[in-house]
Amino acid sequence: MHISGQCHCGHVKFEAEADPSRVGICHCTDCQRLTGSPFRVTLLVQRADLKILDNQPKLYRKVGDNGRARRQYFCPECGSPLFTSGEGEDEQGWGIRWGSINERDMLAPKAQIWARSSVAWLSQINDLPSYDKDYVE
Repeated sequence: MHISGQCHCGHVKFEAEADPSRVGICHCTDCQRLTGSPFRVTLLVQRADLKILDNQPKLYRKVGDNGRARRQYFCPECGSPLFTSGEGEDEQGWGIRWGSINERDMLAPKAQIWARSSVAWLSQINDLPSYDKDYVE
C-alpha cells in the first residue's frame, strides 16, 4: 500500500510503501511520555521503502526500558513525532508514527506490545460519554 504523510505544520513530508498488517500499539512508558497519551500507534516499514520528500527531521537517541537504543525523529519546526528506528541490526526497520500518515483510517492496529504498562482505565474508555465535536456542557 502506498502512503503519504507529514508533520503537523507540513515542514517534513514523506511517502512510503507499507504493509497494512504491520501496524501496532505500544503501551511502553516512553511512548506514553512521547505522546502525552496512554499509547502510541506505529506502522513498521523498511527504511528503503520510506522516502522523505521535504526537509529532514531532527533526531535524538534514547535507550528504552529493554536496553535497546532508539532514534526518535521529529519535525524541527513543530515538534511532531514522525519516525523511530533502531541501531545496528535494527537500523533498517523504521516506525512511522500513525498520526502523521494521511491514510491512517485504513491502517488499524493488529497487535499490542508492552501491555504490562497499559493504563488500568483503558478498558473502560467505551463507557465514557462520546461527542461528535467539542465537549459542550
